Order: sequence, then C-alpha cells, then structure tokens
Amino acid sequence: MMRPVDPLDRLAASARERIDAGLRRTLRPRTPDHRLLDMASNDYLGLSRDPRLIEGAVEAVRTWGAGATGSRLVTGTTELHAALEQRLACFTGMPSGLVFSSGYLANLGALTALRPGLIVSDQGNHASLIDGCRLSRCPVVVTPHGDIAAVDAALAGATDALVVTDAVFSVDGDLAPLRELHDVVRRHGGLLVIDEAHALGVVGPGGRGAAYAAGLAGEPDVVLTVTLSKSLGSQGGAVLGAPQVIETLIDTARSFVFDTGLAPASAGAAATALDVLVAEPELAGRARERARQLAETVRALGLGTTSPAAAVVPVVIGEAGDAVRAAEICAGHGVRVGCFRPPSVPPGRACLRLTARSNLREAELTMVTRALTDVRDEIGPYAARNAGATRR
Repeated sequence: MMRPVDPLDRLAASARERIDAGLRRTLRPRTPDHRLLDMASNDYLGLSRDPRLIEGAVEAVRTWGAGATGSRLVTGTTELHAALEQRLACFTGMPSGLVFSSGYLANLGALTALRPGLIVSDQGNHASLIDGCRLSRCPVVVTPHGDIAAVDAALAGATDALVVTDAVFSVDGDLAPLRELHDVVRRHGGLLVIDEAHALGVVGPGGRGAAYAAGLAGEPDVVLTVTLSKSLGSQGGAVLGAPQVIETLIDTARSFVFDTGLAPASAGAAATALDVLVAEPELAGRARERARQLAETVRALGLGTTSPAAAVVPVVIGEAGDAVRAAEICAGHGVRVGCFRPPSVPPGRACLRLTARSNLREAELTMVTRALTDVRDEIGPYAARNAGATRR
C-alpha cells in the first residue's frame, strides 16, 4: 500500500533549497526600546514617532473609532478620508485623489482598473507594479531600465497604451527620466503612471515629489501613486490624477471596491505629516543631503553604490550569503540595515540598502562608517571588483 503523499513535502523541500541559497527570511520583532540605529526603514523624515503624528492618529481614533468599519463604497469613507484625498492632491499639484489601505493596493488598483491595450513597464519597477501588470491581463512589454528609446519603440503603433515607472527606484535609489518619458508618452497619446513611493516627502521642493519637480504635476496624462507609509510615517496609499481616472478606480478597481477602508488612525497621522511637511519644507533637502553623505562614505570605502536621488543608498555585495553576513556585521556595530537578496534583486546583485533620514546625526553617520569598514574588510573582494557598479 502506497504511503499517502504529504502535501507539505514540496514546501519543506523548497525551504531547504532557500536555506542552501542563503534566501531564507526570518521575522525579527522589534521591541519598543530597541537600541539598533535604524538605517533600514522607510521612515525618511523620522516622523513615525513624532508626537504630532501620534496625536493626529489618537485624535482620529477618538473621533472615528479604531477601524473604518467597511469598504470605502459602504461605510468606510469618512470626512477624514475625503479631506486627506484633497490634501494629498493639493500637496502634489494633482487634480484629485483616492486613498487605498496600502501603497501596494493603490498600484494594483491603478493598473488593473485603467486596463489599456498595452502596458510598458521599466525593468527595475517595484513588485507591486509588476503584479499590477500581471493582474491587468493586458499585453506587457518590459523595457531595459531607464531606456527611453526602448519605450518609444514599444509604443510604436499602440493606440491605447500606459507606461509605468517608479519615480525613485526602491533598491538603487536612482531617479527615472520623467520628462523624457512624458514626452514619449504624450507623443503616442498614452498615460504615464508614476509610483512616487520613495520620492514623496524627499524629492522636489518641500518634498512634493518627482513629478512636481519635473513639471508634470497636474498634467492630464499623468497618474501618480503614493504611499503614506514612508516619508509620511503612517500607513496606506493613494492614486492621484484627473477626475476621470479617479472615477474609473472608484467604479472598477477591485483593490478599492472590495477592501476595507484605511483605518482612521493612519489617515489622521498621514494628514498631520502633510501639515509638518508644509511647515518644515527643509526636511526633504535634509534627507537628500544625508543620503549624499552616506553614498560618499560608501564610495570612500571602495564599496559599490549609486548616486542617490532621494534617501535610498545601496551597498553592492554580490552573493546572498555575503549580504546576510554583511548585515550581521552591521548589527554587531548597533546598526540595522536592509539586506536585499533574490527575488528582490537579480542573482549576483545582493546588496545592503541604507536609508537616510532627515534627523540622522553626525555621531550616527560615524557608527555607519565603522560598520561598513568592517564589511569591506571581511567581504571586500567582491566590492572592490564592483565599486563602479550602478545597476542591479
């Protein structure tokens, strides 16, 4: 008699393969009083623990309760949500907006609801954009990173197309050529969707975003997606664009229609963060300056990095196991860094990801320098060969 097949055997075998390849992930819960210097989070302006945001969240809970109570089309839209949408649109220079419960869902909603005849997607785009392309069931052409000519060629003959790109790419921290992309898209009569996740709050005057800085804010053929969980120190996402775009999403975006609305606490905190940015526009420039200093440190040590456009500073390591070891070395110095391995990056391009913050102090930069010096000394051969690398 044959032994019944264990349905979990395949999963266990896959787990062993990931362990052997250095790709096993582990959850490490933070404590409220953890002592590691945070160089890994997306809290670029250091607002997540700002007393003003905390009070904004608490006041929203007192007023509206702990949850939104339902989907946005039923009971999940409050005056707080509507006000946040208006303020996000005003801040970024866009006509109107729609808040989702995460930036990931905002990207899925935009790409699946707009449903063009063709989507052209940059090779370096975030996983949420890639998944949105797949779920749209539209033909998709993936173009080499930042290659305007390839985008132009992909759009040739297309009558209903959408080009999608990160504004600031989440691993390498470089800026998309937005003006040039828009010129191409407009010439072909398409839409340009820009994910401002890593740009909002850091890029442009007062942190109003990369599209604003490029002079594209308010253009009818430009759609922005944003997240509230990075520079704004909260949770949630939004799509910003022409009223026709927002109406289409309200009617047809499944990640909006069938999802519970954003929790009031998150909406209240995000709205307060916008107040802070308006009152303290220098925060954006301060974060960019800290990123520039970090990149100079990495280069001075002979390690590979990019020229950061916002707050993301990668440190090229190479193999996944070496990247894990490099992160451990940093933790030994009291510094927590991101460790990016496949599938987040291609094989052979594992890296540490440092994220600058506007409130990063000189003494903390010194801690990072000491940690990276030990990384170079222990895992330096690869970095020395790839010190000039700027792409994944």
